[in-house]
Amino acid sequence: MESERLVSIAKAVIDCDEKTVVKNVQRAIEDGVSPVDIVEKGLAKGALEVGEKFDRGEAFLTEIVMAGEAMKAGMQLAMIKIIEGKHAIPTAGKYIIGTAEGDIHDLGKNIVKTMLEVSGFQVIDLGVDVSPARFVEKAVELKPHIVGVSALLTVSLEGQRRVIEELKSAGMREKMSVMVGGGPVDEQWTREIGADGFAENAVSAAKIAKQLISKNKAI
Repeated sequence: MESERLVSIAKAVIDCDEKTVVKNVQRAIEDGVSPVDIVEKGLAKGALEVGEKFDRGEAFLTEIVMAGEAMKAGMQLAMIKIIEGKHAIPTAGKYIIGTAEGDIHDLGKNIVKTMLEVSGFQVIDLGVDVSPARFVEKAVELKPHIVGVSALLTVSLEGQRRVIEELKSAGMREKMSVMVGGGPVDEQWTREIGADGFAENAVSAAKIAKQLISKNKAI
């Protein structure tokens, strides 16, 4: 019964069916299924499958967004039980994300955020048009494993460079990894500014983030 409940939750997420996700999560909770399993083996599993389909060219960006929203709706119910029962969900790491100064685009950033959350990261979203000083301020305060800076506009690429430079000035650069992403970003630019990695899409962003975590660069 438990495995059937988890499969039904995952399928509802894959189908981007938020109402069914909520209904199936509620039923699983009533049946005594572990809320941690509901998150990891149901909600996250379904969202990850959508991400993998997107990576293979079998799903659209809208499906990732909708699946992410369905997952979050189920998460709200599961988290209530997790908090009540003082269960613990292992986290992949802490990740600060934002769009570089001078750039107000957030679709790509939001999709990456969803995939990171699905992959187990605690994500702190600073929003758009984020100054290097703000990135550094939050990095000092929250001590993340990774700082991610998105830029869709070519003119905002320098914002990525400045974030790295100001992390260095603050003595924080060697204590965390920096990822960059966005339409104009490539391997050459990543090497030029001294970032640790870049991702071409949301699925690879989550994979690269986990690889960086494994290098144990966190504070």
